[in-house]
Amino acid sequence: MPSLFDLTGKVAIVTGSSRGIGRAIAEAMADHGAKVVISSRKAAACEEVAEAINARHPGAAIVVPASISSKEQLQHLVDETRRRLGRIDVLVCNAASNPYYGPMGGITDDQFRKILENNVIANHWLVQMVAPEMIARRSGSIVIVSSIGGLKASAVIGAYNISKAADFQLARNLAAEFGPHQVRVNCIAPGLIRTDFARALWENPDTLKAVTVHTPLQRIGEPHEIAGAAIFLASDASTFVTGQAIIVDGGSTTGVGL
Repeated sequence: MPSLFDLTGKVAIVTGSSRGIGRAIAEAMADHGAKVVISSRKAAACEEVAEAINARHPGAAIVVPASISSKEQLQHLVDETRRRLGRIDVLVCNAASNPYYGPMGGITDDQFRKILENNVIANHWLVQMVAPEMIARRSGSIVIVSSIGGLKASAVIGAYNISKAADFQLARNLAAEFGPHQVRVNCIAPGLIRTDFARALWENPDTLKAVTVHTPLQRIGEPHEIAGAAIFLASDASTFVTGQAIIVDGGSTTGVGL
């Protein structure tokens, strides 16, 4: 019997996969047999990741750089993946932006717009680009990396949290639309993870203490600890799961108090 988590023969695009959570997801998918497309804005960083993956699994990774702020570059990412690998079975929308840290009253229109465009609209673009072939095959998995921030309030990353809450609803709506075609759409909602993206949070001792003091595991997460949820959602282990948000946060949203 094949493993429920076997991704052999699958092709997965992972945005923002040159570092952090995206890199960990791409590496894990390759470990489980998938061919992965490494994509972010900087080609050199993508090449480094692909070389590391191909050293372990020859031919498992290719590079197609793209900025999530450019619809044309995202279309190229999808087209080039199809040209080189023939199909797209899994899409992981991981890349995101947060150019502002502070109260909502201080955010500029351009900053707010960038957050919404990169964290929500770009995901919508990518889904619309890959969904038709998945629908035609009646098979496919779309994973949006959201955040527990979409479930909570914040005095410093409020706009980011708004965008991540929108991602939850985007997944639910798309799950309803694509479900009759057996194409699944889900979110992963990480807690605070030790990435460069979240460095402003976990490097601040006060923030770190506030996050971990009421977290059952009493620590923040590591990028590889998000990858398992992505493997589950991409594989046959989750064929009856759609429209959901899998929280991976060490228990921080359980509301543990004194």
